[in-house]
Amino acid sequence: MLDKNTKIYVAGHHGLVGSAIWNNLKSRGYQNLIGKSHNELDLLDPVAVKAFFDDEQPEAVVLAAAHVGGIMANLRYRADFIYQNLQIQQNVIGESWKHGVKKLLFLGSTCIYPRDTAQPMPEDCLLTSPLEYTNEPYAIAKIAGLKMCESFNLQYGTNYIAVMPTNLYGPNDNFHLENSHVLPAMIRKIYLAKCLNENDWEAVRKDIGLRPVSMMKDGVKVVVNAESEAADIVEVLAYYGISSEAVTLWGTGNPMREFLWSEEMADASVHVLLNVDFKDTYKTCVNSDNINEIRNCHINVGTGKEISIKEAAEKIMAEIGFKGELRWDSTKPDGTLKKLTDVSKLHSLGWHHKIDIDEGIHRLYEWYLQGICINHQQS
Repeated sequence: MLDKNTKIYVAGHHGLVGSAIWNNLKSRGYQNLIGKSHNELDLLDPVAVKAFFDDEQPEAVVLAAAHVGGIMANLRYRADFIYQNLQIQQNVIGESWKHGVKKLLFLGSTCIYPRDTAQPMPEDCLLTSPLEYTNEPYAIAKIAGLKMCESFNLQYGTNYIAVMPTNLYGPNDNFHLENSHVLPAMIRKIYLAKCLNENDWEAVRKDIGLRPVSMMKDGVKVVVNAESEAADIVEVLAYYGISSEAVTLWGTGNPMREFLWSEEMADASVHVLLNVDFKDTYKTCVNSDNINEIRNCHINVGTGKEISIKEAAEKIMAEIGFKGELRWDSTKPDGTLKKLTDVSKLHSLGWHHKIDIDEGIHRLYEWYLQGICINHQQS
């Protein structure tokens, strides 16, 4: 257990999970927290990361910083996803070891598991068959991160724990129409379609004033914001499948997904950080060469419940009140068809989720609307 004065560095403290972990630690009485924005500390820069650890000497580290995105981004920017995540992990985990950090929590993703594997996915199905192609570079980076934690523990006796969250959503989510994950993307698309359907141009302009939208047209990047012509806004939104009559989403809607509220992910993460040690995360296996194998020490974090993308979209349609159609573009990839986590290890370590998908969608939509109103009033 870390005492309340422990100096804890939360890497990625402005992000979806990092901000929730920061707030969770604060609520538990941990006030000696360090956070640096990207402008203050570029985690891709090994010299800057070393200087930060030299100056701050954190006693515990939460590595929640990562380069993330949805299917479209993972397909288009494959080099960015593997290079940037490997570099961040190499720098932060390496300097943590060099500076004697006594506890580290590494956040990965359940996309580390094979595309076609047992359902629900236990930790020990890792590396048993090929990965899903669309997010393979990101998955490989995250596998490398958890193996770094495992290997430092085995060689140097460190206490680094890796947690693999399922699909996350919640406050401070990314609603970028190209780079966001599925739930925030669907909420924004359906909300904008409703505004167009109701001819509520004030609401449309508030939304894109806060988060301008772009597309490539004839090799030129076209950006629309609150001051753009209505025809230009309609054209760019249509590029993302948003119109007054319908919302068109990628794939068939058939894939099954598990969704976890980000603040619950934070609570699970802090529970692990404070209460779980490396020795609690594995069982030794003696192989045919009489070698004690210690592997798959990471911990799945999820709900153990799943819903189809189509069902999730329909729930969002009902929550937002859009009266148009929901359409699917089956020429676009679905991604992995099923990825439900086995959370029995997490349960055995003393943590269970409480927020299910209906409540979560309601909370996220309320948070999204509040953000538009607050920023509009400030402007």
